Amino acid sequence: MKISLISKLPLFLAAGVLSIACQSKKETAPETPMTSAPAKATDIHSNADPKEARVKHLHWKAAVDFDEQVIRATATWEIEASADADLITFDTKGLTIEKIQTDTDTTAEYRLSEPDAILGQALAVLIQPTTKSVTIQYRTNPGAEALQWLSAQQTAGKKQPFLFTQSQAILARSWVPCQDSPGIRFTYDAEVTVPPALLALMSASNPETRNKTGVYTFEMKQPIPSYLLALAVGDLSFKSISPRSGIYAESSIVGKAAWEFADLEKMIAGAEELYGPYQWERYDVLVLPPSFPFGGMENPRLTFATPTILSGDRSLTSLIAHELAHSWSGNLVTNATWNDFWLNEGFTVYFETRIMEKLYGRDYAEMLASLSLQELKEEIKSLSDAEHPADTKLKLNLASRNPDDGVTAIAYNKGYFFLRTIEEQNGRDKFDQFVKDYFTQNAFKVMTTEAFIPFIRDYYQKQYNITLNDSLFEEWIFGEGLPISCAQPQSTRFDAVDAAMTQWKAGQKIEPLVTSWTTHEWLHFINHLPDSLTPAQLKDVDALGHFTASGNAEILSAWGVIAIRDQYTPAYAKIEDFLIHTGRRKFLMPLYSEFIKSEEGKKLALAIYAKARPNYHFVAVNSLDKLLGRS
Repeated sequence: MKISLISKLPLFLAAGVLSIACQSKKETAPETPMTSAPAKATDIHSNADPKEARVKHLHWKAAVDFDEQVIRATATWEIEASADADLITFDTKGLTIEKIQTDTDTTAEYRLSEPDAILGQALAVLIQPTTKSVTIQYRTNPGAEALQWLSAQQTAGKKQPFLFTQSQAILARSWVPCQDSPGIRFTYDAEVTVPPALLALMSASNPETRNKTGVYTFEMKQPIPSYLLALAVGDLSFKSISPRSGIYAESSIVGKAAWEFADLEKMIAGAEELYGPYQWERYDVLVLPPSFPFGGMENPRLTFATPTILSGDRSLTSLIAHELAHSWSGNLVTNATWNDFWLNEGFTVYFETRIMEKLYGRDYAEMLASLSLQELKEEIKSLSDAEHPADTKLKLNLASRNPDDGVTAIAYNKGYFFLRTIEEQNGRDKFDQFVKDYFTQNAFKVMTTEAFIPFIRDYYQKQYNITLNDSLFEEWIFGEGLPISCAQPQSTRFDAVDAAMTQWKAGQKIEPLVTSWTTHEWLHFINHLPDSLTPAQLKDVDALGHFTASGNAEILSAWGVIAIRDQYTPAYAKIEDFLIHTGRRKFLMPLYSEFIKSEEGKKLALAIYAKARPNYHFVAVNSLDKLLGRS
């Protein structure tokens, strides 16, 4: 890439400082002791230096080219610079920079650092303290990590191509030059041109129908971090759920999706009753093609969701409750760095569970909590067996690592049980008031673990005269594994499943007992099957639950692990089809991991992966390449 020659000495000096700063960020960051004073967090996963100059608002004008699989765009950033600023630094990865200007039309000098496998390239632009805007003309790379380009055949409708983005954690820099840190917020507006047959959507105000020009405009008035930037383009339709919520999906499944999410408005209203007003105006859901690597992504105003939750019985809608809860936890109050990821996800799982309890009752929520605890224990064992016990702490140290490594059940479920412990030890009413005030007082701000601890301590001391002891934080936040103080969810419906399991193990028929079981009860049953099953037992339990024939992704994934473990070959064809046509990493990793435990299984896994890999997003491929030895 051509590097602009920079003649001014200050920028050479600044670039040198930048280089040193980038190197220091890759060193192992010492853990901050619990007793230290809160400080502004340094984000080791961004090259930006917001103390010198930071972005405030983005004007984005883009054209989406499906033939070349690139986006050609101009990003004009309104900025705020310190009194002695001489440069502003952006994060980029794989972008071709064509021209940069400051303010109206002044050609700017700039420098790109050497590429880093994780961080990409720092883009340092020469400015003055009085500079108000930086305009960057650029195009993306066909292999941009955040972008997934799908052919028509990879969609539900099979007629039009599809594009969607996944910016979390640090992939926004691969499609927009930005200060790619969760600690830096900005507002934005956009004009996006797409083929006229397609509809464009963003994490902003959105159209409900396509127009003849293919030109769409967007506005996000509330400040967001870069990981919440989102774009989707496809043959999409919209169905309204309520005056402030609705469903986008491909035309062939939008009706099914709208039926599945019929309780969406009830969820929003229930969430508001718990923890305060929804502050993003609309809440819509976009159901993406199967290659989407996550269950959901909490893009403001437009949650991205996997089609694997379309179970046909509304049993998996807790995922939507989770993404809705992010409208408070994460989107409203955001982890300052990815080392503090648990602050986003722990609060969100807690909030999600409370929404589900409010709508469907305590026992339903306790089933969800029980499954979360089972998942958490398995994650802790897996990380400990893999010699990564430090990753079982809530406060992470991801120096020199991809922040995606922190996306585990630890942040989600250990974070949830930590907060539930405080609730149970000191009273739900007190905790509810704390959470409501936590969101209100920190709205549109960031939070670190080191700032959270004195915040909750001071709150409980001043409001309730309750002292939260050091041991609570040491065990849960800075300690490895699962503290003995962890709550134990109690579900009468799961008690009934356990009783049926005992009868089944004794050889008794239990068919009449299972007729009313939901997805959660079947998952609990599968999770508590014996460590090994005979061929006869496998056939019997498959006939009991119709697992191999199931269209429920949660059940099929859990059953698939058992089937692979015990070499139940009648399920292999269904598992292969599932792996090829499902991109959700939560399901892919356990199935491939189980296959590779044997030499024969590894051969089969690699053969399946060769067929499936083109259908997966970078996020899934990045994890699976490492798992299968292709990195």
